[in-house]
Amino acid sequence: MDTMNIPAHIAIIMDGNGRWAKQRGLPRTEGHKAGTETARAVVTRCRELGVRHLTLYTFSKENWSRPKTEIKVLFELLTSFLKREEKSLKEQGIRLKILGDIDGMPLAVRQVLKHVMRQTKDCTDMTLNLALNYSGRDEILRAAKALVARGAKPEEITEEAFAAELWTTGQPDPDLIIRTSGELRLSNYLLFQCAYSEFYFTDIFWPDFSPEELEKAIASLGERQRRFGKTGDQLAEG
Repeated sequence: MDTMNIPAHIAIIMDGNGRWAKQRGLPRTEGHKAGTETARAVVTRCRELGVRHLTLYTFSKENWSRPKTEIKVLFELLTSFLKREEKSLKEQGIRLKILGDIDGMPLAVRQVLKHVMRQTKDCTDMTLNLALNYSGRDEILRAAKALVARGAKPEEITEEAFAAELWTTGQPDPDLIIRTSGELRLSNYLLFQCAYSEFYFTDIFWPDFSPEELEKAIASLGERQRRFGKTGDQLAEG
């Protein structure tokens, strides 16, 4: 990998667990279990490559409409994953941060999340964001309400002031957003932050998304010219 082209922030929509399981004649929950192992491998590889921020779309507000048994398994997998990986996160210098309405999560899940966040709060090598009980539109509304609540004047409501009220405050916007499973949509994910993100879509289901596939996605970013509204000629002129 060309270390000069390693993105500072990668965000991933981990999609296709259920279809991966269905193809194999397995319950959907087995797909989610396999997906946690993929997440572990991707987190480790991002840390090795020098990615400073990694955001994983773990559970959206819309996901509450899924069967209760599936939601129960998802939360059990999440808590067991965090308990198992707490030591590894600290050893790798990875700080855990939650994007989303943590107060709307079950008590047992909140307790584990808050514990691991406390244990890793001083880690500085990489930030792992888990988008949990998350909605991009809700995040934008919350930021707007926060500015109104503190009496911000219209001229004070700048992009920087607004971004400071988001759950990603202090972090750069994603350079690269990856979505697995062949779907071509954002699904209410990081709507404000993705204004100039590059996108990488793959037909591979999340459980089969290997560190090698991650590197392919990063390599594709290095082949693109990110213009941020400018022309290619302007960038060439420096």
